[in-house]
Amino acid sequence: MLKLFQDTGHRAFLFADRLANAIFGSKWNPLYHLGTMAFFFFYIVLVSGIYIYIFYDTSVVDAYTSVEYMTHEQWYLAGIMRSLHRYASDAMVATMVLHLLRGFFFDRYRGARWFSWTTGIPMLVIVFAIGITGYWLVWDQLGQFVAVRTSEWIDWLPIIAEPTARNFLTNTSVTDLFFRLLVVIHVGLPLMLLGLMLLHVTRLNDAKINPPAGLAIGATVALVVLSLVKPAVSHEAADLGTLPTQLNLDWFYLFIYPLMDRWSMGAVWALVGGGLLLLALMPWMPPKRREPVAVVYPDDCSGCNLCVVDCPYEAIMLEARTGTTSTGRYQHLPIAVVDESKCVSCGICTGSCPSSTPFRQTDEIRTGIDMSHRNIQDLHAATREALAKLTGQTKVLVYGCDYGVEMSKVVQAEVAMISLPCTGALPPSFIVYALRQGADGVFLTGCRSGDCFHRLGNDWVDQRITHHRKPYLKRSVPHERVRRYWAATSDHKQLVNEIESFCQSLRDISPADATTEAQDVLPDSETRG
Repeated sequence: MLKLFQDTGHRAFLFADRLANAIFGSKWNPLYHLGTMAFFFFYIVLVSGIYIYIFYDTSVVDAYTSVEYMTHEQWYLAGIMRSLHRYASDAMVATMVLHLLRGFFFDRYRGARWFSWTTGIPMLVIVFAIGITGYWLVWDQLGQFVAVRTSEWIDWLPIIAEPTARNFLTNTSVTDLFFRLLVVIHVGLPLMLLGLMLLHVTRLNDAKINPPAGLAIGATVALVVLSLVKPAVSHEAADLGTLPTQLNLDWFYLFIYPLMDRWSMGAVWALVGGGLLLLALMPWMPPKRREPVAVVYPDDCSGCNLCVVDCPYEAIMLEARTGTTSTGRYQHLPIAVVDESKCVSCGICTGSCPSSTPFRQTDEIRTGIDMSHRNIQDLHAATREALAKLTGQTKVLVYGCDYGVEMSKVVQAEVAMISLPCTGALPPSFIVYALRQGADGVFLTGCRSGDCFHRLGNDWVDQRITHHRKPYLKRSVPHERVRRYWAATSDHKQLVNEIESFCQSLRDISPADATTEAQDVLPDSETRG
């Protein structure tokens, strides 16, 4: 049942991704930047909140009046700031919830990724607490409703000695001191939230906390336009002697409050508490099957640091060597060390290791860091086997990943498929090797650009192929013999068409040109490990 639910949500997101890619392009697709957009909306909320606080009066009597002054008398600046504060807060909730759902539907929350998931849960709680206290501070009829219902909800807990609802019996029972306490809470909680947001990304390499500039500018313009077209306004002033009859709820923050009129407060607590507990336990319901982690081989690790900077989850670090190597090489150089609790078995470290090359004078192919269950020797054997099966006019070897289009479903006479845990696990030297061993071209595929299951795999491949990241693909490899197309599981047809187009382009290369290229591109002196 859970798998069916995840698959349905996964397909829905992939469909939305395709639409967003068509409109914004993959680099500016907001669905690929939900986390960074949440950060960005937080910045807007913070800046607009500071401005609003300058004009806000913290006394019970004048709080509502000061907000009304900003909304109507200084609408051109303070009023826009208030609206930005409101709508950016809503947008932050929306992006956080979508970010959570995307992680769940794409199964990116279990195993070593549990830390990011669980640190996100208290962030949600704090965001809602900030929003609820913010509505109190307006002190209109909606703020009155929220204050009374929240106090009644809190009073249900047996740990509360004095009922907080007594603070809202009459207009005179609400004191300036209590209101200033709310201000302190509303201002202090964002500081806690910022700390949790930074903690949330601590175990991620190359973590992004800012969206692309174009996306940020577009979101800001959209919020400003919305603030001008439909500015945030208050209800009538709060009056504890009357009962509000018509309220316009902010459903992003106050969706739970209508239930308080229909359910018991205990039932609402059970819903909220049970939901949070379920979210906290989800990484272990069921637990992800543990794959063998990366293994470092001291004799072949030169301490070059490439695997450290390429690991998406900061699972590798350099430390001083304590043992000896059998060959005496690299004896005084640092060595890579794997933190097993952070390793997700993506294999990207193998692809980044300069020792990961099939061009060896010995039968055994070794590298500095490798996956024990899908090692470089297995990749070499799979490559040779795939090349031996190619019998068509044009021979193309396709390297893909386990989370993109299923390789077994791409059946073509001129094409052989090899699937990796991540395309980033492919050392560039294997592209040279495949071309040298008879392939006319090498095709690389995997998750959609900007949406790699292992975060950075296809980015690193792009940069290695274009000579912007070590280890580089040999510059002498003709670009027309290597093609990349990043495709999601739903992009089977597009991938097949792209491979067919690649095969046709290879047929257009004359045999004489191909022979010359092969001789120019693949000399022994350049490819020996």
